[in-house]
Amino acid sequence: MHFILISVLCSVTVAIIIKLARQRGVNYLQLLVWNYPIALFLTYLVLKPQIVPWTSNLPWSIYLPLGFLLPFIFICLALSIRYGGIVKTEVAQRLSLFIPLIAAYFWMNEQFAANKFIGIAVGLLAIVFSIGWNKNDQVQAKQIWIYPLLVFFGMGIIDILFKQIALNSQITYMSSLWIVFTLALGFALLFLCYLLLVKKQRFDTKALLYGAVLGVFNFGNIVFYMKAHKALPDSPSLVFTGMNIGVIAVGAMAGVLLFKEKLSVYNKIGLFLAIISVLLIALL
Repeated sequence: MHFILISVLCSVTVAIIIKLARQRGVNYLQLLVWNYPIALFLTYLVLKPQIVPWTSNLPWSIYLPLGFLLPFIFICLALSIRYGGIVKTEVAQRLSLFIPLIAAYFWMNEQFAANKFIGIAVGLLAIVFSIGWNKNDQVQAKQIWIYPLLVFFGMGIIDILFKQIALNSQITYMSSLWIVFTLALGFALLFLCYLLLVKKQRFDTKALLYGAVLGVFNFGNIVFYMKAHKALPDSPSLVFTGMNIGVIAVGAMAGVLLFKEKLSVYNKIGLFLAIISVLLIALL
């Protein structure tokens, strides 16, 4: 269980770093770029993937969308934290599990028990309650809900693509992860060029340090989640449930205690429904 706890803490720390960086005047969009060189280096150092030649027979129809979506959704994550807060963002991120579930049912012909459908319905209701709405400022209201929804759908699609990689027998998962992170770094550097050359932003040296720390915790989240599954091979639902409920609960505490995020009654109902939804899907 300690692997699950460490993974949860790493995941929430990623959101905390992004929030702190913005509060301290660090360019939080630039720091996202520097997450990827660290993640790539740690992947090579810790996971020791076999470096394979980039040939045309590799599943590029999966690699390229993943390489683009990872930095793009990370940007949406940062904007969601900025406008909606950590609590709403973590709920949207964790409930994105519905996307691969729905895909498995409609496209992969998996059969579900009734509790999974009920769990999906409860989770969608949790999204509606937790995101919140601001009737007095339509522009602010749009920013509050659009970015968590992009995180919700984007993370779900990323999960589907990673599952497709896991099913590919011609190349190991670690080697695929190396290729995907390399592509993500390339797209992230293009985004940095856009910020510097088109948006005329100043190069922020402090973003390098914050981005490096962010990369360590982002990689830690992935590694310890994998270690949790290896340590509990007969209890995948326990790992899945502990991770998702843990991030929602710890993220809520971090948002309220560290950053004084205010939760309406509707938001609190959304948090409760999110936890119920994960339990319904994973344990019943």
